[in-house]
Amino acid sequence: MSTSPPAGGQRVIYVQLDNEPEVTQEGFVIALGYLYSSVSIDLIRPDNSRGVLAAGCLLGGMDDLCVYAYESCRQSINVETIHEWLEFVDSIPGSDGSLDPEQQTLTSVFGQYARRLRDDVFHFLVDTLPNVLEVNSSAVSESGSSQGRSGRETLLQIFSLVPFDMFKAAVESPAFQIGSDQSRFKFAKDAVELRKKGIARGRGAEETVVLAFGGSHMGESAVHVTRKIRKRPLWKVNS
Repeated sequence: MSTSPPAGGQRVIYVQLDNEPEVTQEGFVIALGYLYSSVSIDLIRPDNSRGVLAAGCLLGGMDDLCVYAYESCRQSINVETIHEWLEFVDSIPGSDGSLDPEQQTLTSVFGQYARRLRDDVFHFLVDTLPNVLEVNSSAVSESGSSQGRSGRETLLQIFSLVPFDMFKAAVESPAFQIGSDQSRFKFAKDAVELRKKGIARGRGAEETVVLAFGGSHMGESAVHVTRKIRKRPLWKVNS
């Protein structure tokens, strides 16, 4: 970029974005505008903040813009948008690093912010969501009230879409307060049944939930979620 036009006329710079689906046209325009004026920050909204963050990370050297866009992303995580955020975190490597290498390129543009957003979604699922849906106490979850049942159903529908490693960590987290160990166990079992019809269907693995005998010890969860690969059926052929 220069204040003096080149002798050969206007130059065109091509930025390849075919492999960066998170960089939206609107986000890219706002990030470019920020190079000229910080007023572009005022154009960031919850619905375009992720595209702005992706563009800012791609172009580099825009720490203030990225921080502002990240905060807007974090604040946009709610009951209405959680499904979109679950799709997003599903393309981020889990705690064990397992993920298809081709999928990792979809969110690699975010750098450190990808893992931070993943942690924010986890915190929302474990700490915030049970409170918002009012299923965070044994009195509510076991009372059988219509409000309690409605909140529990919504929580089940959301957890049926959570990637397995996050689902396991959330259900087993001591911070996930939805009543007694029995209530948590029943919730996990119901969620696994829904997952069999959706996110876990056809993946060649079986998810199960167990309740530890005698309850939890030393702050550990009494509810444990496991996943094992299904054995392929063996056929006997008679010649």
